[in-house]
Amino acid sequence: MGPEWVAILALVALFVLGTVLPINMGALAYVAAWLVGMYSLHLSEKEILAGVSGDLVLTLIGVTYLFAIAKNNGTVDLIVSSAVKAVGGRVALIPWVMFAVTALLTSIGAASPAACAIIGPIALGFAGKYKINPLMMGMFVVHGAQGGGFSPISIYGTITNSVMEQNNLPSSELTVFLASLAVNLVMAMILFVLFGGRQLMAQRVDPNDPDTLAEDLHRGGATGPARGTGTSAPTGTQALGVRRDQVLTLIAFVGVAVVALAFDKNIGFVSITAAVVLAMLAPKEHKDAVKQIAWPTVLLVAGVSTYAAILTKAGSPEFVGKWAAGLGAAAIGALILCYVGGVVSAFASSTALLPVIIPIAVPLIANGGIHAGFFVAALAIASTIVDVSPFSTNGALMLANRPDSISEPVYYRQILLYSTIVVVVGPLLVWAALVLPEW
Repeated sequence: MGPEWVAILALVALFVLGTVLPINMGALAYVAAWLVGMYSLHLSEKEILAGVSGDLVLTLIGVTYLFAIAKNNGTVDLIVSSAVKAVGGRVALIPWVMFAVTALLTSIGAASPAACAIIGPIALGFAGKYKINPLMMGMFVVHGAQGGGFSPISIYGTITNSVMEQNNLPSSELTVFLASLAVNLVMAMILFVLFGGRQLMAQRVDPNDPDTLAEDLHRGGATGPARGTGTSAPTGTQALGVRRDQVLTLIAFVGVAVVALAFDKNIGFVSITAAVVLAMLAPKEHKDAVKQIAWPTVLLVAGVSTYAAILTKAGSPEFVGKWAAGLGAAAIGALILCYVGGVVSAFASSTALLPVIIPIAVPLIANGGIHAGFFVAALAIASTIVDVSPFSTNGALMLANRPDSISEPVYYRQILLYSTIVVVVGPLLVWAALVLPEW
């Protein structure tokens, strides 16, 4: 058996074990990289570890550290409350507020599950209180997270752009980001029309009632620092006014985006510098923020990116790409890869899948005449739009935070049915919209 097959079979085993067992897939990937690299490719351990991207790991640490500080000092609460006030308390617009806030959080560096964990309980609390369809509200949060998830300074965006650069593909940062945002926005519109959005137009909530808003934020587990202390207290125990540290945090987010994008500086260095500056201004308050860095995600991405390098050295991407291209049309091969990404990601980690599936598409891009940016966008969207599945972290978070107005079995069946439709239809529609016209 050739090394390309060994690497592919190990990859399948990696995803199966990572799905069935509660083990971080990054740890499994390191084991697979070591075994396949040592005994099939005869690489040294130094050569195996050469696949780790220091830039990517630093970016993950920097952006999640910065986001942890924003969560600790109540900046996330401020964003949510300001958004609700901005729409004048119109209940019909609250789902869109939740979509927009979740998209904003992921676009500035929050991990998708982290954003869903913060906003999901708040959104579903609103749903239960104001009789908004829970399926619509929960899926709005997940689609919002995925819609903002491919910005150039986000985790998904950083991974995708880094993998494209490593595989000598032309930069398409805005193409991938805007395509993902557009697709998830369309999905949200469909949900709004089908699940009673128009019937909510006449309902209002008082946006100037701090007790009501604080209660909804506290329901979502949001916390903020108590004044004069270095600890966190429930949001309901403090005023929802804008404080100096929150203003500085918002300025830091804007500054990171400007410096990284306008001046082409490494987003990892820029974001961790901003986080350290904020931590120095309030060292007691943020002394535990470093513990909130998405270390499981860092391990996941570091391990999987290491194994992705092993796959490349084994020649597996070229092998699969040539097989897909040999089906008669590169576009058909592209469709198959979109479905592979969608089906696998519905049960496994999207973050782990992206570094693997994009290199597999390289031969189709090189030999099939398919536009790199649109094809990668299609793969990225097909591999993440299915995170509405109750078997994925985001979908499971919505299920776990269901309002009391709906039973868990009923809500589970609703999410499962919706996610099945997305898995079956989503990759096809994304492929038809992004790949087929450019072929």
